[in-house]
Amino acid sequence: MSYSEDYKERIEYMFAAFCKVVLRNAAFTAYRDFGRKQKREVSLDYLMSETPFEPFTMDSYFEKYDKPTVFVVQGQEVIVVSERLADALCRLPEQRRVVLLMYFFLGYTDEKIGNVYGRNRSTANYWKLAALKQLRKEWEKGEHEEQETNTL
Repeated sequence: MSYSEDYKERIEYMFAAFCKVVLRNAAFTAYRDFGRKQKREVSLDYLMSETPFEPFTMDSYFEKYDKPTVFVVQGQEVIVVSERLADALCRLPEQRRVVLLMYFFLGYTDEKIGNVYGRNRSTANYWKLAALKQLRKEWEKGEHEEQETNTL
């Protein structure tokens, strides 16, 4: 079915009018939302002049710990800042500690860890899970010892 040129032109005008209405309504909505936001928000300059303190913060990640513990795994240094975690890791056997550090700190997969030791993926996964279980026990043991020293 073919349409006449007048009909096609009329459709184009109707579509253009529809687009103008949609854009006008979108602009009204945007202006209304902007006005509402202006009523609720407070200028940062106003806040700076009204507050007696400077609004900033300082990161204190490494201030609590005087000396982080460094483990060397596969020729790479792994720095553990938490003293409790480092103590618990030090109490683990060497292989379990290395497996955990490789997985969680160096990003090795179970398959890659298995390849390093000449074993398959499932064996490396078993080692990792066993090391996590033992680490949890060591962590709780250290927590218990810390509570005892704080109560004395």
